[in-house]
Amino acid sequence: MQMTAMKRLLFLFLLCCQAVSAQVQFEAKASKAKLGVNERLTVTFTVNADGDNFTPPAFEGFRVFSGPFQSVQQMWVNGRGSFNKSYSYVLTPLQKGTLTIRQASIEINGQIYKTSPIKVTITDAIPVPKDPYAPQLIGYDDLQLVADVSKSSPYLNEPITVEYKLYLGYNAEIRAWHEVEKPKYNDFWSQNIDVKNPQVVETTYNGERTRMVVLRKTVLYPQKSGRLTIEPLSLDFDLVLPTNRRTFWGVQMQEVNKRVTTGTKVINVKSLPEAGKPIDFTGAVGDFTFTATPSRSTVKNGESLDLVVKVSGKGNLKLFDLPKPVVPNALEMYDPVHDEKVSTPLSGMTGSIAYKYTIIPQYKGNYPIKPMRFSYFDLSTGRYKTITTTEIMIRVIGGPEQAVVAANSPQKQTVATSQQFQFIKRKTKLTPIRHVDFFGSGTFYSLVGIPFALLPFFLLVMRRREALDRDVAGKKSRAASQLARRYLGQARKQLGQKEAFYVALEKAMHNFLKAKLHIETSEMSKDKIREILLDRKADPTTVNRFLELMENCDFARYAPSTEGAMQRDYELAAQLLTELSKQI
Repeated sequence: MQMTAMKRLLFLFLLCCQAVSAQVQFEAKASKAKLGVNERLTVTFTVNADGDNFTPPAFEGFRVFSGPFQSVQQMWVNGRGSFNKSYSYVLTPLQKGTLTIRQASIEINGQIYKTSPIKVTITDAIPVPKDPYAPQLIGYDDLQLVADVSKSSPYLNEPITVEYKLYLGYNAEIRAWHEVEKPKYNDFWSQNIDVKNPQVVETTYNGERTRMVVLRKTVLYPQKSGRLTIEPLSLDFDLVLPTNRRTFWGVQMQEVNKRVTTGTKVINVKSLPEAGKPIDFTGAVGDFTFTATPSRSTVKNGESLDLVVKVSGKGNLKLFDLPKPVVPNALEMYDPVHDEKVSTPLSGMTGSIAYKYTIIPQYKGNYPIKPMRFSYFDLSTGRYKTITTTEIMIRVIGGPEQAVVAANSPQKQTVATSQQFQFIKRKTKLTPIRHVDFFGSGTFYSLVGIPFALLPFFLLVMRRREALDRDVAGKKSRAASQLARRYLGQARKQLGQKEAFYVALEKAMHNFLKAKLHIETSEMSKDKIREILLDRKADPTTVNRFLELMENCDFARYAPSTEGAMQRDYELAAQLLTELSKQI
């Protein structure tokens, strides 16, 4: 009986809780389920109980034009009370499509209640009928956004510029504005140019005097031929405009919202001509000079020299490959260091790109580096041009000579004529007939015993040599260490000068990534570097330490630092570059 009574009490308690919970109603309503992108939407959240900590949704895809507007209604009818509290927001859509207004939440008596999500369909802009009794706005149509394209029919990889200009009349006052839709440059290489402190100037547009301001400038290089489109830029403005009504205090002003867009621009890109196109053409378009310059032409065996392959001028400098030098087998050539000095003004890219190859000779002799060819399309003449460098002769003095091998016998070496009869003795030396027997003398036993005494030493040397020959990883490690020290050579010279040292150290690490991963500075990001290094089977710990050191370089320029700390950073960088060279 006692257990039955307890079950009844528990059932009644749960029933009461469910009844109290059912009495709370918290819901969201939208004024429209479908509207144009130029219309406004009112969303109201209503609850029939007083609560705290109301949290609205993020309104993704919308901009809050106004709100929240809060209202409370409390009524008593026949002794029974009712309570309603509402929160209203006026929204403007930022994009087309089906958008979701997510859940809002409120706390009532310690319990959290949430609304159900609402889906709203946003369509193209629709014409809004004018109210004949509403005041007429003056200057509403004077606000125009235009994308001014410098050339509508360029060649492939020829630069064009787009200037986004806003024309506004003398009556409009802009209170606020924001970007609704960013322009997209599919199949273009693009570079935005910052417009600092945009100035409003007076000009003429469509035959009328108006004001104009340039909001944005962009340089584009088309990457394929045919009809390419530039997606529109759309902006939303909050304006204050005068009306055709007057009051005692003057002209009546009214706040309005207007969305303007540039519309889609179509660019007809011409292909480069096939007639006269060189075989080695890699896509360079513009006006260039090309050089291949060695740091020196005479070196000693074991020393290194630099061969700088450089293209300078005006054109699509970042969008083509430079030819690679062809050197004899006796010259060991390492991966190049990338040096990029390119600026992008409104007229297009200008500057230079260079690759510095480190070359280490192995044998004595004279070694030619073949002439190099660089071809480009000259926009001023509409023709292809080719620049050919001269042959470079490298003279190596000292060190072993490279063996000259006969064509039919890979193991037979030719002998100079002057050395053919060196084994014949041309001088006679007479010795007496009687002499002491060598056999059994002390010299005899000494000479016999010395080889046996030296045998362990020779065995040790041979084993050491064989181990070094088999140690391919060790050879690569020493080569990687030498290459890492070369990258860090400039940073080593700046030890003691904090800012110059960390600038050089960061540049050395960037050049290492460019040479090893073949990526540009503009493409470098922490996530991308990590992804490529891990794909190349680099150790995750080494990659993390490398990225941390790159981040610390920028911070260390402005933080207090000692020469000892700089020395430690230099040694750490050399260690990390060596490890990464071996791992990837």
